[in-house]
Amino acid sequence: MDTEQAVASHYTQGDFEARLLAMLAATGKDAAHLTADDLTPIEEFHIGGREATVALAGQMQLRPGMHLLDIGSGIGGPARYFARAQGCTVTGIDLTDEFVAIASSLSTRVGLADRVTFRQGSALAMPFGPGSFDGAYMLHVGMNIPDKSGLFAEVHRVLKPGALFAVYDILRLAGGDLVFPLPWSSGPETSFVAPATTYRDGLAAAGFTILAEHARGQFAIEFFRAMRARAAEAGSSRPNLQSVMGADAALKSANLFAALERGLVAPVEMIARAD
Repeated sequence: MDTEQAVASHYTQGDFEARLLAMLAATGKDAAHLTADDLTPIEEFHIGGREATVALAGQMQLRPGMHLLDIGSGIGGPARYFARAQGCTVTGIDLTDEFVAIASSLSTRVGLADRVTFRQGSALAMPFGPGSFDGAYMLHVGMNIPDKSGLFAEVHRVLKPGALFAVYDILRLAGGDLVFPLPWSSGPETSFVAPATTYRDGLAAAGFTILAEHARGQFAIEFFRAMRARAAEAGSSRPNLQSVMGADAALKSANLFAALERGLVAPVEMIARAD
């Protein structure tokens, strides 16, 4: 099994959509008549969820009608946000067939199928022509891709000159062993967490100029603490992503939180312009 197949296998569950819809129904949602707001607590896999997506969007100089590329689009939460709240058209690409199918299905359920589309494929060889997009973003994706330089070169290829590329990834801050499993990988063979210098150098080599960089380590720690507090609420009926992410979801989150507290990793935002 090659690296991309192993990554897709890590995320594939087989019954994810059924369990997600069952969880929504159990918390009082009508699965046959879902709204975009119903999905907000459970459709974004990165640290900070919707709050982090909104923060990134605020730095992207967005305009209604822009065509955005979502790299590693998951089940489509950020794409639906950019379409609904920012008035953009979004094309998502993801390695995992199951995620692509769910992203399309959920978008149809909430009436956004005409604004977002999803394709299965590799971020290292995207099926799009040069200059196809007005902007691009990826949220917690680079940790699964060893060839950062190849990734950034491919993103640059499909962007129009002057377009912005927004990155929100978990980056390596210090040496020390990571404890697996983690949300993006069950073992080191599919985990490629890199330091900020790797991103800066790769972006520059691909033809990008970095306009902004923000470390979000404290934000991440506070997010996990708040998530734990909500989970501890007796009788809480709030939908939550962890409840449908598999039997080891709590362990993955605990290991990531420990790495954040130890200062080994942290999420970092980078905004770059395609020159």
